[in-house]
Amino acid sequence: MSGGATRTTCPYCGVGCGIVARPLPDGTAEIAGDPEHPANFGRLCSKGAALGETLSLEGRLLHPHIHSALASWDKALDLVARKFSDTIAEHGPDSVAFYLSGQLLTEDYYVANKLMKGFIGSANIDTNSRLCMASSVAGHKRAFGTDTVPGTYEDLELAELVVLVGSNLAWCHPVLYQRLATARETRGTKVVVIDPRETATCEIADLHLAIAPGADVALFNGLLAHLVASGRLDQTYVAQHTRDLPAALSAASSMDLSEIAVATALSTSVIADFYELFAGTERVVTVYSQGVNQSSAGTDKVNAILNCHLATGRIGRSGMGPFSVTGQPNAMGGREVGGLANMLTAHMELDNAEHRRIVRAFWNAPTIAAKPGLKAVDLFRAVEDGRIKALWIMATNPVVSLPEADRVRAAIAACPFVIVSDVNHHTDTTALAHVLLPAAAWGEKDGTITNSERRISRQRAFLPSPGEARPDWWQMAEVAKRMGFGAAFSYTHPAEIFAEYARLTGIENDGTRDLDISGAAELSRGAYDALVPFQWPRRTGSEPKETRFFANGAFYTPDRRARFVPTPFRGLAQRRTAEMPLTLNTGRIRDQWHTMTRTAKSVRLMAHAPEPFVEIHPVDAAAFGIADGALAEIENLSGAIVCRAVVTDRQSAGSLFVPMHWTSELANRARVDTLVAAVTDPISGQPELKGTPVAIKPFEAAWQAYAVTRRVPDARGSAYFATAAASHGFRTEIALRDEPESWDELARQWIADGEDKSIELLAYHDGTAGQYRFAAFSGDRLVGALFVARGTLACARTWIAAQLLQSVPPSARLRLLAGRPGGEAKDRGPIVCACLDVGRNEIIEAITEHGAATVAAVGACVKAGTNCGSCRAEIKRILDAARIPEAV
Repeated sequence: MSGGATRTTCPYCGVGCGIVARPLPDGTAEIAGDPEHPANFGRLCSKGAALGETLSLEGRLLHPHIHSALASWDKALDLVARKFSDTIAEHGPDSVAFYLSGQLLTEDYYVANKLMKGFIGSANIDTNSRLCMASSVAGHKRAFGTDTVPGTYEDLELAELVVLVGSNLAWCHPVLYQRLATARETRGTKVVVIDPRETATCEIADLHLAIAPGADVALFNGLLAHLVASGRLDQTYVAQHTRDLPAALSAASSMDLSEIAVATALSTSVIADFYELFAGTERVVTVYSQGVNQSSAGTDKVNAILNCHLATGRIGRSGMGPFSVTGQPNAMGGREVGGLANMLTAHMELDNAEHRRIVRAFWNAPTIAAKPGLKAVDLFRAVEDGRIKALWIMATNPVVSLPEADRVRAAIAACPFVIVSDVNHHTDTTALAHVLLPAAAWGEKDGTITNSERRISRQRAFLPSPGEARPDWWQMAEVAKRMGFGAAFSYTHPAEIFAEYARLTGIENDGTRDLDISGAAELSRGAYDALVPFQWPRRTGSEPKETRFFANGAFYTPDRRARFVPTPFRGLAQRRTAEMPLTLNTGRIRDQWHTMTRTAKSVRLMAHAPEPFVEIHPVDAAAFGIADGALAEIENLSGAIVCRAVVTDRQSAGSLFVPMHWTSELANRARVDTLVAAVTDPISGQPELKGTPVAIKPFEAAWQAYAVTRRVPDARGSAYFATAAASHGFRTEIALRDEPESWDELARQWIADGEDKSIELLAYHDGTAGQYRFAAFSGDRLVGALFVARGTLACARTWIAAQLLQSVPPSARLRLLAGRPGGEAKDRGPIVCACLDVGRNEIIEAITEHGAATVAAVGACVKAGTNCGSCRAEIKRILDAARIPEAV
């Protein structure tokens, strides 16, 4: 593109949005949606729009390290290769393992799998996609014979009914949500949301089924029985293209409507309404995500959904089909090249001797893994018990994201040899590495990703790699060379890797495997660089086209018929008890991504939810003494975390919701997966991240503090600590159990750390009321502030954070110490619209002073909600609270 612009793709969710990036002199970049990319047509969500703000080198890992000391690449790679070779020689190939990530590009994933499965000879290579989409993979393979997503994004716009199951599309896949919301507005598409929580997605729902956690199989089993009983079966499709319906129907019919109502905590009338809406609508798309997959019965949940679409023949045709939306940008690409421990490259299978022969011969490999490797949870158990003695972790943070996170941390800490390739120097996982390898980040690396609709797009570099950062594929290839496999890993560019992978997809295929991109195998370097997004398959001699699967059968089972799979209902693996009376659900929030190593750098992305929180229903809050805005402690036998309480009836009674994102770097007691047991689906190996029994109680702390500082204050040893990026610095919440010897000394330590010793420190003390306030100035600029109160602390936090490094005249300093603006200054309030940086108080002003009585009117007045739309539900709640009804 002209003008220094580069077309690339977003590194966040599985939508795979196209981006146009223009580097700026200050090291950031101007980011815009690519209007020509078929995933988003120019739209971006708040995270994608803020990518330019996340490119700073602060915190970057720029050089290799051995035992925390700087090292050369040669020394680090030699050590890795020697340790791996020696470990394999002494203990066998299964004594080493790789743990990968959906943040890797397809080329990275391919090299990793080739090295581990074909040259080391072990399948102990798994990925954090095991935590996201493994149940979908297993369900697809049981029903279709292969891991195929049948439909396309366009189907969301062509459907008459879209059913969202365990998917908060508005927050987790915002651009798809926009496409669906537009279809609903222009075409009258009906939307059903099946989710225990009333999420932001419910804003566009015609029907919300607040299902009990873990009860999806019961609901969809009942739907299958209803479809058959009401004569909605597509007899022709079932007879010609499927088998085993009687067995599936027998399992599905084991519960009557009243029993399903008990299991799902839904009324029989609501269930009947949903069943009849699904049965009576031809064009139905069922979108499902982590609420289905992250379950000890996740694979059965997937198959219960697939059963209903197979029974009605609503699959692979325009505007209909089951649709698994992936959580990471390249979860699909990783699955394609065999990123999971039970798969081979190119959708071939480890347990298929012919497939192993094909792959081994193509790679000219000395061996090939003969059995599936250890899935993520079991892999780290093997690290714990010493079976795995050398571990390479790439582009992920398992000390935060895996269940039983403290146990995982202890396992990694005890492992004899740990390598971590990462972009960031300081994470919960890099702290445990013997060798740290600096990886190229988004904006610096080249390759491909595959989004949720099987669309392959280029991710292109538009920035130079800083320091000694190198691509992940290069790191692995260099280690392979040092292990004696140089001839097979002599890559000089990702285009060579992509071409090799594309050729492999077509070897001895002849239509017997779904994944075939051999038509892209002969791309020149220039054609690879210019590659436009395309959906697979793209076979040799065929033209790229939009493709759906299975409208006319042709599944990838031995007889080319789909399998109905019996899915007997079983509830959550762990049940609530008198001691643990609540069910903990975890998941993503709107403006954050995974363990926040990228999004936490953006001030506006941190502004909406600057600290970890727990959503709790008012009934439960009253029962357990939890006040809105107070700190709460959530615990079970595995540990305890501390979060800010949000009391809301959007959360179902009996359940809690806590985001998955916070790390020890950003909060001292908020790694939620420390509480989650490593209970997994017996087929997919995916852990149950949404059904953990816990207890909750008020967090006892005598003092609450809020600091605005240039640097993160040295307060991680406090009873509670949570920090977030702010303009020119950080905003930090702190809680103390004991009063310090000197508030003045503590204030100077926290807010003046690293500042000129000549700063002026203003203070206000009211020992009787238990209030202490401090403001530090360098000249006329505010360089820090601290507000302390015994008990609840009230101050205009967003406004105070915005004053950092601003000029504050002497006449206004006492007002600043008061903690709220005065005169003509305004407190914008907590940020609601991250895309356009609009605060809650600005929205209230639009309502009360300018008469904005609808979400659209608020958008016209202050722009909130007019970009990605993820904040529209929150705007509506503000309208409702102001008692101004939204016009229909």
